[in-house]
Amino acid sequence: MKLFFISDIHGSLSALNAALDCFRQEQADRIIILGDALYHGPRNPLPDGYNPAETARLLNLYKDRIIAVRGNCDSEVDQMLIEYPMMETYAIVQLEDRKFFLTHGHIYHPDEHPPLCAGDILAFGHIHLPMAEKRGDLFVFNPGSISLPKENNPPSYGLFDGGKLQVKTFAGEVLREVAGVG
Repeated sequence: MKLFFISDIHGSLSALNAALDCFRQEQADRIIILGDALYHGPRNPLPDGYNPAETARLLNLYKDRIIAVRGNCDSEVDQMLIEYPMMETYAIVQLEDRKFFLTHGHIYHPDEHPPLCAGDILAFGHIHLPMAEKRGDLFVFNPGSISLPKENNPPSYGLFDGGKLQVKTFAGEVLREVAGVG
């Protein structure tokens, strides 16, 4: 199964459209949203193409293929617009003998997380920085942000396919990669 990861959309319709173009090109099976879907948050600037209502409408077209967790900028009001569950602080996806622990990162993050088994993947957003690495027995993965990337990184998304975790730009350039996953 091919998983497509996005995080920190922050209501940017233009960034979401670009990411969904990549999702279709990658021919992934599921979209994993690691929080902060609609609201930009008080510490962030307004992202380009800020349109939370249209962002929700577009995401709802993919509701049967989305697994989502709540970010620190997501609220119960957002859930009123979104037609798939998005209010849990974490989710667990089991693929064969690998477990993906999905979270936004404001509660669980690489240094503070529930017990995970060797080879499991901790996938999170929140920091807006791409990451794909092995830390001890765990794989740590962050797709970056599609709308408000930090530290001069380009907008990016993540992909799990063929035992690899990759962070890629919208142009398809691999920014980070770790193999040997699953």
